[in-house]
Amino acid sequence: MTDAAIDSSVLTEVVHGVGRLVLNRPRVLNVLDPEMIAAIDTALSAWRDDPAVRLVTIEGAGGRAFCAGGNVRLIRDNVRRGDAAASGAFFAAEYRVNRMIAEYPKPYVALIDGLSMGGGMGLSIHGSHRVVTEHAVMAMPETAIALFPDIGASFFLARLPGRLGLYLALTGARVSPGDAIYAGLATHYVPRASLEALKAALARDGIAALAAHAHPAPESLLARDRAAIDRCFAADDVLEILRALDAEDTDWARRTRETLRQMSPTSLCVTTELLKRGATMSLPDCLATELRLTRGVIRHPDFAEGVRAQVIDKTRDPKWQPARVEDVSRTAVLALFEGS
Repeated sequence: MTDAAIDSSVLTEVVHGVGRLVLNRPRVLNVLDPEMIAAIDTALSAWRDDPAVRLVTIEGAGGRAFCAGGNVRLIRDNVRRGDAAASGAFFAAEYRVNRMIAEYPKPYVALIDGLSMGGGMGLSIHGSHRVVTEHAVMAMPETAIALFPDIGASFFLARLPGRLGLYLALTGARVSPGDAIYAGLATHYVPRASLEALKAALARDGIAALAAHAHPAPESLLARDRAAIDRCFAADDVLEILRALDAEDTDWARRTRETLRQMSPTSLCVTTELLKRGATMSLPDCLATELRLTRGVIRHPDFAEGVRAQVIDKTRDPKWQPARVEDVSRTAVLALFEGS
């Protein structure tokens, strides 16, 4: 070991040429706070030009989660006390790390064992290699709390096969290991029991160890539903998607329609517009758009209400304003993209 831990919530070390990051808040599913983001930034910046570091790995402690996302309760509290600037700084720092990972000049291997949502996706998906175990679960559940898929999701979701990205963005559907490999969200499948051997091999053999330790991916449910997803989510319009689901008239379509009706109507419309724009933008431009979008979205009444219902009180009974997609103003949605 050549590095001491920068912060107890993010453990860092360099062993045999591997810079290791361990998210170390297992009791709260390794949810990101500003100190953790700063520690990751510091470590990656130091290792980027360090010849002693050949590759980087990142994982979550505790076995339950890689990282369950950013601290949305903190963001809500900042807004409620009139300090939206603090939340803006949080997003800016997080997105800066996301971009650093995407542009990192060395192999960056995310070991995803357990839950990976929101900010956890930002710490993994932009890396060169993403390993999932049988316990991995990925999701971008932001529409349930009236946020939107951020951390560069408007870039990577818009580039998934067919209409999978829009489907995952709007529904917040959980992605299995097989789904992750099928969609391209993950690059390798390695069972949990083999992770320690993989880490030792990465230190010994470098990135070639991934292919040597990878197993065939499990079955993908997304592959089974792919044709229906592509049909029903073909339009860049939420109302058209709902109509298509009505016309599909299957158990899957009815469940999906019910899920969409539970999400923030404003967030659904914002997310659809965001992915439409993201399909033609670079990652830096997507991150800049998302940062601008956070300014208005976190001040919208739906955000505070969504975090209350889903995270704080856990009553799962948000009262959205407006309550129906049919009543969302297109003008109001576009105004949010201007940061107003």
